[in-house]
Amino acid sequence: MPMKTMFDQTSRNELIARVQTLDEHRQPKWGRMTVSQMLRHCMLWEEMALGKQLYKQSFLGRLFGKIALKNMLRDEPMKPNLPTVPGFKITDDGNAAAEKTKLIDLIEEHSRCSDAGFMHPFFGQLSSQQGGLIAYKHLDHHLRQFGV
Repeated sequence: MPMKTMFDQTSRNELIARVQTLDEHRQPKWGRMTVSQMLRHCMLWEEMALGKQLYKQSFLGRLFGKIALKNMLRDEPMKPNLPTVPGFKITDDGNAAAEKTKLIDLIEEHSRCSDAGFMHPFFGQLSSQQGGLIAYKHLDHHLRQFGV
């Protein structure tokens, strides 16, 4: 069975259904983010994957990004407590209901996404295929974090 990707309608529908079950009172299984912070973090990530925000690869990413990318592309869930890109750390709370709607819109936008791939701040330039796989895994990781 092929890995799930954001470019597959069934995979997107599954993620959207999971996002819809979230409420602001759900507690994380790991980490310190609230539901609202996680949703905003994932929105920033999706904006990057969709080419709405552009990033440069970090120095550490240039050294280790391709090696880490190989591990990330394995057909297994991401491990808990992985480090995050500093610009994607959210410290204030927002409106979880409104953020769910925005995130769902971004997930659905993958159906209209170009085939260009994107620059990840750590992994470097990703092909469209790699980006679709990692975008799915990233959101799946954070939904697992909150038990959905």
